[in-house]
Amino acid sequence: MSSQDIPENLPAEQDHAHGAVSVADEKNPFADPGLPPHEHRMQDVDERAAKRSERAVAFLFTVSMLATVAFIASYVAIPHDKTVYLFPLGHVSALNFALGLTLGLSLFSIGAAAVHWARTLMSDVEIADERHPIEAAPEVKAKVMADFQAGATESALGRRKLIRNTMFGALALFPLSGVVLLRDLGPLPEDKLRHTRWSKGKLLVNMNTNEPLRPSDVAVGSLTFAKPEGLEEHDHDFQTEIAKAALMIVRIQPENIKDKRELEWSHEGIVAYSKICTHVGCPISLYEQQTHHVLCPCHQSTFDLSDGARVIFGPAGHALPQLRIGVNDEGYLEALGDFEEPVGPAFWERG
Repeated sequence: MSSQDIPENLPAEQDHAHGAVSVADEKNPFADPGLPPHEHRMQDVDERAAKRSERAVAFLFTVSMLATVAFIASYVAIPHDKTVYLFPLGHVSALNFALGLTLGLSLFSIGAAAVHWARTLMSDVEIADERHPIEAAPEVKAKVMADFQAGATESALGRRKLIRNTMFGALALFPLSGVVLLRDLGPLPEDKLRHTRWSKGKLLVNMNTNEPLRPSDVAVGSLTFAKPEGLEEHDHDFQTEIAKAALMIVRIQPENIKDKRELEWSHEGIVAYSKICTHVGCPISLYEQQTHHVLCPCHQSTFDLSDGARVIFGPAGHALPQLRIGVNDEGYLEALGDFEEPVGPAFWERG
């Protein structure tokens, strides 16, 4: 490439300025080596190379736009339960894979375009910026303080107390409008966590057979899981309700029950406790009939069902809630009310 190809708008003295150095002397023993001579890029001296870089950047931005459109289309068109096989990942969600791929490609293309734009087309001339004191000069400080004092005097906040107090009140209350918007994050729980589908007269229904339980159906040493009468698996709120109402029933010899209230709330040694662990809400399913201990499989919290289901090991914070039960005129086990305390893990509003 000849010297005639170099654009005229490139300063001739630029290279000399970048290579300038200072000479060491007695006052300045450490010489400043200066910046290395500036080297022009191909895009600086060849407009065709600059056009190629421009097209490359535009292509990456276009790819990002297409990937964003594909992201929206994938979200709308791909069923959430569809799976695809991808080696070596195996079967994965088609929707999640498509969303992750298109969103990642969109963000990567924007970043790559910005980097290529900066490295090939934006100015890369090195600039030295001399340091200067951060603090303001004394005369500037004095002027700022004088202006502040003058503004405070002119506003008459000291004399107009009514204006001052109402202004402070308005500024203090205004942020509360943002707090109100938090209401749109979801419905308030109200007291739903304190109540379940159990109520007086509700039959105890076997979870496996879907039949009401009689005392004779519960053998000593056995563990039976029950749900409240009227709660069916096809109900739209079944998962929400069973997460609070799931019950485990154990029959213990009455003389082996240590807790007085537990004995009073049982029927012929049949006790009913919440199946939901009071640690993080896992379902309890492991029962040791000799010790009457139940174990949560998630974090090994252990409860003694013969002593009020109190915690004897593990991270659970309190005992399992007991459901008071009895027998109706037809001989079926029934609830005599709801749990008297919230089931599952503790929450901050819990009294």
